[in-house]
Amino acid sequence: MGAVSGETRNGIHHRLYRWVLKWAGHRNAKGALFALAFAEASFFPIPADVLLIAMTVANAARARLYAFLASAGSVLGGLAGYGIGRLLWIGIADFTFEYLGFLGMTHGNFDAVEQLYNDNAFMALFTAGFTPIPFKVFTIAAGVFQVSLPVFIAASIVGRSARFFLVAELVGRMGPRVLPFVEKHLGWISILLVALLILGFWAIRLL
Repeated sequence: MGAVSGETRNGIHHRLYRWVLKWAGHRNAKGALFALAFAEASFFPIPADVLLIAMTVANAARARLYAFLASAGSVLGGLAGYGIGRLLWIGIADFTFEYLGFLGMTHGNFDAVEQLYNDNAFMALFTAGFTPIPFKVFTIAAGVFQVSLPVFIAASIVGRSARFFLVAELVGRMGPRVLPFVEKHLGWISILLVALLILGFWAIRLL
C-alpha cells in the first residue's frame, strides 16, 4: 500500500470541506466548532476558520463567543497532539510518515520544526498557531521533542486566540462582503502580521 494519491486526497478534502460548512446552520454548531478546532490541532485536515467564518457571517453578534470556542478547542486539541507526540510517537511514527504526509507529517518537516524549537520554541509555536502553517505538525512535534509544557500552553493560547479573534472581528465587522477576501488572503494577512510582530520585537531589542 502506498500514500494517498493527490487526486484522491483533493476529493476527500473537498468533501470534508463541504461537510464542515453544513454544520454552520446546525443547532449544535457551537459544539461542532469546538470539536473541529480540537481535531484540527491534532489530526483533522480542515481548519476551524472555515466554520468560524460561516457562523460569524450568520450571526455577527456572537463573533467573539465563536472565536473563544475555536481558541479553547484548538488549545485543548493542541495538548492532545502534544500527548500523542510525547506518549505514542514511538509506536506510530512509521505509520505517520508513510501515510499522513499530506497532513504535513514528513521527516523533513519534523527536522525543520526541531530546529525551530531549538532556536525559540515560543515564537515557533506562536507563529504556527497564528499562520496557516499546519498547527498539528507543531503540536505533535512539541511532544516528540519535549518542549516545555508551560511554554507550549502559553504560545498556543496567544497564537490561536490572536488568529481566531482576528478572523471573527474582520468578518463580524464587515459582514459577508469581506468573506471572499478573508478566505483568499487570510494566509498572507497572518504572515504579514507575524512579520510585523517580529520586527517590533527586534526594534525593541535595539532600544
